[in-house]
Amino acid sequence: MPVSFRQQARVGAYLARQRLARREKFPLLVELEPLFACNLACAGCGKIQHPTDILRRRLSVDDAVGAMEECGAPMVSIAGGEPLVHPQIDEMVRALVERRKYVYLCTNGVLMDRKLDRFEPSRYFSWAVHIDGLRQRHDESVCREGVFDQAVAAIRNAKDRGFRVTTNTTFFSTDEPKTVRDVLDFLNDELEVDQMMISPAYAYEKAPDQDHFLGVEQTRSMFRQAFSGGARRRWRLNHSPLFLDFLEGKVDFDCTAWAIPSFSVLGWQRPCYLMSDGYASSYRELVEDTDWSKYGRGRDPRCANCMAHCGYEPTAVLSTMGSVRQSLRAAVGH
Repeated sequence: MPVSFRQQARVGAYLARQRLARREKFPLLVELEPLFACNLACAGCGKIQHPTDILRRRLSVDDAVGAMEECGAPMVSIAGGEPLVHPQIDEMVRALVERRKYVYLCTNGVLMDRKLDRFEPSRYFSWAVHIDGLRQRHDESVCREGVFDQAVAAIRNAKDRGFRVTTNTTFFSTDEPKTVRDVLDFLNDELEVDQMMISPAYAYEKAPDQDHFLGVEQTRSMFRQAFSGGARRRWRLNHSPLFLDFLEGKVDFDCTAWAIPSFSVLGWQRPCYLMSDGYASSYRELVEDTDWSKYGRGRDPRCANCMAHCGYEPTAVLSTMGSVRQSLRAAVGH
């Protein structure tokens, strides 16, 4: 099962309310970026390329809570930048958990051990640690030796202390089916993390490394081979079966980036957290004043090779909810 039964039921009820209200566009999860500053300079990341004055900005706890209450999404992924650099990150998480939002706190793991005491285990709270391959591959990705070992030690410590721990792994053209299987086997069987997210890298325009982003056909081929023989059923993947089908090329979807909007120090980002076509002051303005028909593969050249979860996982979730067969399939994790 991609998420706990309690969370699945809560999100299902939320989706049912949107359908009853006949809302065409609504948020499923918010990508909350309380800062863009980071303690690493990863080759595939474009976030830290912002000017210095923007890198110094921080969202307040009230800003974060206000954004979540305004849009009403049941889930939030706190990213960045490195959220643990934010001086009030524990207060922000606590305020969102108190409002019964499902919080995923993304981190590269470097500061995690040092900050664990500032957080409390909760069914509404999960660490989301970035693990982009095994030791050598991961450290090359983040451009610093030793980060993999730090992140693994922090995951073990958090698990021992009762926290729910998930991971997020991004794959590049330097990966192959074996490296996909190797890292997922390690996370699933050796580290025993609660759930894993996977995604092909998006070609950030400002990323230092522009040579190793995957194309659509490369992505489909890699995941089709990695998942062959029913392999994906043995991993605790935090994705709907239809999204995994999408990665393999078994189905195709339109982008629904409005369902996983991004809110940062600059406002609500158009059209998604991977592209910057301006900012809105509210989620309503984002939805109503953005021409969504311009975006997606076949419409905008920047979207040509994008298969990221922020655009296509919500489409898969909505398709699942609209089908009894797919809902049953999701319930059993196949």
